[in-house]
Amino acid sequence: MNIKNEAREIIQSIDRQGLLNRMTNRIRQSLELSEILAATVHEIRDFLSTDRVMVYRFNADNSGEVIAESINEFRLPTLKGLNFPADDIPAYAREQFVKARQRSIVDVENQRIGLSCLDCPETGEPLAVDIRYRPVDPCHIEYLKAMGVKSSLVVPILNYDIGSQQSNPKLWGLLVSHNAQSRPISEEELQVVQQVADQVSIAIAQSNLLSFARHQAQREATINRIATLLHAQPTIQLQSALEETVAVFQGAGGRIYINKRDQNTGVETPFNSQVYTCGEQLNLALIKNERGDEIDELDMFQTCSLFADKNGGNYSHKSQYKLCAIADIYQHPNYQILAPAFAGNKIRGLIVIPLEYRRQLLGYLTILRHEINTETLWAGHFDPDGRQLYPRRSFEAWKQLKNGQAREWTAEEIELAQALGNHFAMAVQQFQLYQQVLHLNNDLEKQVENRTAELQKSLNSARLLKQVTDEIRSTLDSKTILQTIVREVRNLLDTDRVIIYQFTKQWYGNVVVESVKSNCVSILGFEGPENCFPQEIAELYIQGRVRPVDDIYNADLAPCHQKFLENIQVRANLVVPIRMGTVLWGLLIAHQCDRPRFWQTDELDLLQQLASQAAIAIQQAELYQKTRDAATQELAKAQQLAKALDELQQAQSKLIQTEKMSSLGQLVAGVAHEINNPVNFIYGNLSHASQYIEDLLQLIELYQKCYENPHPTIQEKAEEIDLDFLLDDLPKLLNSMKIGADRIRQLVLSLRNFSRLDQSERKPVDIHEGIESSLLILQHRLKPKTGYPAIQIIKNYSKLPLIECYAGQLNQVFMNLLSNAIDALEQRDHQRTISEIKNQPSQITIQTQLLADMQGDRPWIGIKIADNGTGIPKEIQHRIFDPFFTTKDIGKGTGLGLAISYQILVEKHGGNLKCLSHPGQGTEFLIEIPCKPIIKINSEAKIQEPEYSE
Repeated sequence: MNIKNEAREIIQSIDRQGLLNRMTNRIRQSLELSEILAATVHEIRDFLSTDRVMVYRFNADNSGEVIAESINEFRLPTLKGLNFPADDIPAYAREQFVKARQRSIVDVENQRIGLSCLDCPETGEPLAVDIRYRPVDPCHIEYLKAMGVKSSLVVPILNYDIGSQQSNPKLWGLLVSHNAQSRPISEEELQVVQQVADQVSIAIAQSNLLSFARHQAQREATINRIATLLHAQPTIQLQSALEETVAVFQGAGGRIYINKRDQNTGVETPFNSQVYTCGEQLNLALIKNERGDEIDELDMFQTCSLFADKNGGNYSHKSQYKLCAIADIYQHPNYQILAPAFAGNKIRGLIVIPLEYRRQLLGYLTILRHEINTETLWAGHFDPDGRQLYPRRSFEAWKQLKNGQAREWTAEEIELAQALGNHFAMAVQQFQLYQQVLHLNNDLEKQVENRTAELQKSLNSARLLKQVTDEIRSTLDSKTILQTIVREVRNLLDTDRVIIYQFTKQWYGNVVVESVKSNCVSILGFEGPENCFPQEIAELYIQGRVRPVDDIYNADLAPCHQKFLENIQVRANLVVPIRMGTVLWGLLIAHQCDRPRFWQTDELDLLQQLASQAAIAIQQAELYQKTRDAATQELAKAQQLAKALDELQQAQSKLIQTEKMSSLGQLVAGVAHEINNPVNFIYGNLSHASQYIEDLLQLIELYQKCYENPHPTIQEKAEEIDLDFLLDDLPKLLNSMKIGADRIRQLVLSLRNFSRLDQSERKPVDIHEGIESSLLILQHRLKPKTGYPAIQIIKNYSKLPLIECYAGQLNQVFMNLLSNAIDALEQRDHQRTISEIKNQPSQITIQTQLLADMQGDRPWIGIKIADNGTGIPKEIQHRIFDPFFTTKDIGKGTGLGLAISYQILVEKHGGNLKCLSHPGQGTEFLIEIPCKPIIKINSEAKIQEPEYSE
């Protein structure tokens, strides 16, 4: 009985370990959470043999849904896809699931519940795994009976945010097992289910990371797609970009409102503005102010922004204007002034994105969104106002429909809206600049004489901007882009020097890019004067200030700053900040060295735009470099994993072959030892037996001489035993017995030499002994067989020194190579006729020789083992040393022999193993081993000579 119990426990342990291994492999093989959860419930139900196992996931409002299930359809109905209200699981129970990682086991028939806590709820310290039973709440019993459940097991599934510094888990869901009959749950089964739940927690964390990465990739793709429409052509495609944006947010309609600038003053005005629309629109004419007057569209958007500011609204990225996201216009009293515009349509929410560029409001982008109808499939009808004071009697699916629901704007959508707003703002600003150029071109015929120069300069500026923009799009090398900027600015402004000065620490840096005329000194790499850059000036640069200096001697400069400019031959300069948001990255500076210069407004604007382009180029280059670094790191990790896997496979193959050879060596050594004792006994006594019999034969011969007429009885017995034949054959018989015993002694010696169990370290050995031992062991395969002659062995041995090596492993190499040669010859002989075999018999040639010094410090030994078989095809010769590669039939080869031999010769002995094969002519393996001759002292001449073997 004890043996059966032990066997049962072993089988159960194997089942538990198999379940954990399958779940671990499933998580490693797939990142799709639905597949992992489906496998989880199936495996656990199969392990527990229960009627239903399901995964219950909590929603944001603490209600839950069954998202994975495995059931016995004949015992319990399905609950997959059904939702359960938050009141079904009390708040204190959810708290215990998180703080104590509490598991519960309910036995309905005995009306008791077993609770097992993994952690102490007060301290969080791990507790001993046990199950403590107590009476269960009757309401809970009624709840389970209504579901048709007699026993249940609930294990919490926690979610750990592995991408956050905080390690506090959140309750993600429950792993639940139901059974229609009473079923006890052991601590071992509970522990296995808990381990599976822990694996599911890991899978959830991995799935969350995958979802986040996919979301980020989708977000970047969306921004790039819309940015392409906005920046791909000189005339931006605002309408197409608006339609694409509306589609991204699944909106009902959209609207872009752009303030047009006065063509003469450049000041923005609410009059004559430009509007782009897409899809459904609001009736803005119905919006009235407090006095009952119609309000302007700009005032309406600013009203939204104002209320968003009062309510702690969302800021656009580093902006003074507020992004306004309204989920339900009817639920916000501050926005009731806008409610009339929503009458008569299903639009319920909107998001208003200010288009701001360089702290100037260019307009607004508005996305409208419809109300939605929600449909929830509940597990049984319930009264949400009654807070479930009584357990439900039925869990039949109940569909709840809610019409006219508002969709909340998620944080991801608001973040995407802010990013797209920045692109729209930049595109609108570029579009307005382009419209100004068009306006100048339209008036060119009227003002040819007095505005030709200005127009030409504007066109040159536009070309430079386009060139820089194209450069940014064509390359991600910030150095190339910045060099293009300084070169083209110097040519366009016809100035002496243009540089880019980068801050390396607070208010201090050096010149990183320069374009200079030949008659001016180069200041590339120059550092600015320390403590000569007032903080108030830096604050102005951060705010976007442009500083033109027409003459350094008439400007308000610090003495140290003026002295520095004199030293680098500067008389006038124009300084434009390069900003990364609120961070001052550097300065774009134009120098006039030979004279004062009055800087024009268009020159200031040009440098400002180029500074903005430079900031974009630097940001893109930094992002690209980070991406490349991350990709390089991931590639390095992948290569390391591949290398580790390859090394593991080789180690496994080597371990398998080593164990096989070790077992074979032990068996051979044991057999040799057992045979050796009786053979030595027989062989040792044969000489004495021969002497005794020779003495007896001499005595008989003496009797025959002395008694020529023996007694008749003796004569009759001599004739019966054929005394003459016995006297002649007995010495021959003893001699053949001696030869056989000697043959057995040689075979035992060869087996011991081959196993080499007593030579696990490097020792001096005779190579020829190892070869002969291998041949003797393989003698049964070399002998003639029915219908096939013997395989001929041709030996060409040279005089070799003893070699320090691992003898047993080297014998393994000889055995592998000779066995492969015999296999090749036997395979070819099976395809030939007897006459063909006799005309060209199968041969194995073994040749040894002493090679010249290959490395200048020691001689090498060369061993050739060749056969005259069919050879190896050229297309697979490069793979013969790969582990597990074999051309033999299934079951006749493991593909490890040559791989192990290569490792033994190359890694263990520092030698070489080469293969030369010509299809149809045979295969030759060349072994090269470095040897260190064993030195012995001549007792007479005291001369050190190497010991050689024949």
